[in-house]
Amino acid sequence: MQTVVENISNVSHVIQLAVAPVFLLTGIGAILSVLISRLGRIVDRGRVLREQRKVVDEANKSERKVLTIRAFWVHWSIVFCTVSALLVAVVIAVLFLASEVHFDPTHTVSPFFILAMLSLIAGLVCFLREIYLSTHTMEIDD
Repeated sequence: MQTVVENISNVSHVIQLAVAPVFLLTGIGAILSVLISRLGRIVDRGRVLREQRKVVDEANKSERKVLTIRAFWVHWSIVFCTVSALLVAVVIAVLFLASEVHFDPTHTVSPFFILAMLSLIAGLVCFLREIYLSTHTMEIDD
C-alpha cells in the first residue's frame, strides 16, 4: 500500500512539474496560429498580384518583392516556434520518463528547455521583423 501512495505522489509531482511547459505549449500554439494566418494572407496577396501580372508596373513588382521577404521571415518564425514547441514536448516527455526510470532529469531537461527558449526568442525576433516590414512598406491612401 505504501508503494502505491509513493507512486501516486511521484506522478502528481511530475504532473506539477509538467504543467508550466504545457501552458508554454499552449502559448506557442497560439503564436503559431497567428503566424500561419499571416503566411496565408501573404500567399493570398501574392496570388492576386501574380494574376495582375498582365498589368506590370513598378508598384506591383515592389509589392511582390516585399511579400517574398515577408514570407521568408514568417517561414523562419514558424520554423523556430515549431522547434521550440517540439523541444518543450521533449522536456515533458523526459520528465515523465525520468519518473518511470528513476533518474535525475535536470541535466537532460535544462539544455532542452534552454534551447526551446532560444528557439522561441529567435521565432519572435523573426516575427517582429515581418511585422516591421508589413507596417513600414504599406501605403495608406488619403
